[in-house]
Amino acid sequence: MENIFNFSKNAIQNLKQEYNNHPSLLFVLLSLLCIPLGYAFNSISLALLIIITLINFKKVNFSFENYLIFPIGLYFLMLFSFTWSIDKERTISAISKELPLVLFPICFLLFRSFSEFEKQKIIKGFSYGMVAFSFFYLIKAIIRFFISKDISVFFYHELVTKDVNAIHVSVYMAVSFFYFLVKPIKTNLDKLALAVLFLMVFLLSSKNIVVVFVGLLGFYYLFFSKTAKKLRLRNLILILVILFSLPFIGKVKERFKQEYETIMTDSSVNDVISKGPDKVYNVSIKQAWTSETFKPNDFFPGTAFRVFQFRIFTEFLHDEAIFWKGFGLDASYSKIEEKGVKYNLYLGDENNDGYQKMNFHNQYIQIFAELGVFGILLLLIMLALSIRNSVISKNYFHIAFSVLMISLFLTESFLWRQRGVTFFIVMYCVLNAKIKSEKTIAV
Repeated sequence: MENIFNFSKNAIQNLKQEYNNHPSLLFVLLSLLCIPLGYAFNSISLALLIIITLINFKKVNFSFENYLIFPIGLYFLMLFSFTWSIDKERTISAISKELPLVLFPICFLLFRSFSEFEKQKIIKGFSYGMVAFSFFYLIKAIIRFFISKDISVFFYHELVTKDVNAIHVSVYMAVSFFYFLVKPIKTNLDKLALAVLFLMVFLLSSKNIVVVFVGLLGFYYLFFSKTAKKLRLRNLILILVILFSLPFIGKVKERFKQEYETIMTDSSVNDVISKGPDKVYNVSIKQAWTSETFKPNDFFPGTAFRVFQFRIFTEFLHDEAIFWKGFGLDASYSKIEEKGVKYNLYLGDENNDGYQKMNFHNQYIQIFAELGVFGILLLLIMLALSIRNSVISKNYFHIAFSVLMISLFLTESFLWRQRGVTFFIVMYCVLNAKIKSEKTIAV
């Protein structure tokens, strides 16, 4: 009991010290840690950060930094898109959801810049937080498995729920993994964290994230690690073995197999979804791009679906006046639905949504279709700044974050989700902020 009391006392004293050193630090970290929780927690943590920032604001703390102009500019473009939106109701709803895009940068303008030591504390706290979430998800899955005897509870959306989203969580876990990987001295706890986060990335079974994650891991061992030059050939062989092993690992195997079939074969039978005589056929990438019509029993695997969505985007560019302004924030759904009906896609039933209810699943296309060329330019500038700063600083955690975001945006409309925009903008602000002049202290 005395040990618990002392631990609690020390923890409280440390929190007080952190608050005194930089009042906003704990609330920036809290915003990151609340991301996998309910939306209410996300909103409350942001509100607390704003309040603390305003309470402690001093003119001397104000620092205008160019990198903050672009997310603020992107939000105001979203706001102004209401004036030309083809679905003003959806645009109004989305404007409030995108508030983190402007509120976090404003807070970073108003409070004192973080030192490198303080930035590392935020990243460290977030990374350990994701390890804690990993244990929570795994323990919950184990309990569910003993009850249901269903191995699928360990994989994809079943592991973390569809609302929280397996692809999004895999990004949080992958980014956290690289914090522990680049630590020069690793404790046993750090090694355990690496193992757990590595496992989570594969269990969540996002093909895009798994491939990019392994690529980043290989790049680190080939060019950034202490043993990179000495063991480059060994490391290269090891990475190649891992890459070639991916298609043979459990649920990951099933997902890679499905994608392979859509590249090589037209209308292959989907054995997972098909029931009895009711056959369901996989749409190939070629079919997704060229077919004049589809059947309700045609199934679009991930890559084929995104190819089809890119196809209809090119049709919108040709047929609609969206190049300069787009349809308006979150206003493309009615147009996507029209295409779903036109091409005779599966339109859903009382239990399942149809394909026409889905967005573009590509952040670049989504932002171009809804905000026009200026929207996509602002996003590309933000990504270019982030990757440039990460390379200049040789900060591999920052490099990993930037590369994962660039690749994720190819397959997900990540910023059109409250959790997604919060994660991106907080990490973007923390990692790209100019560092206060002082010696770097290792965490």
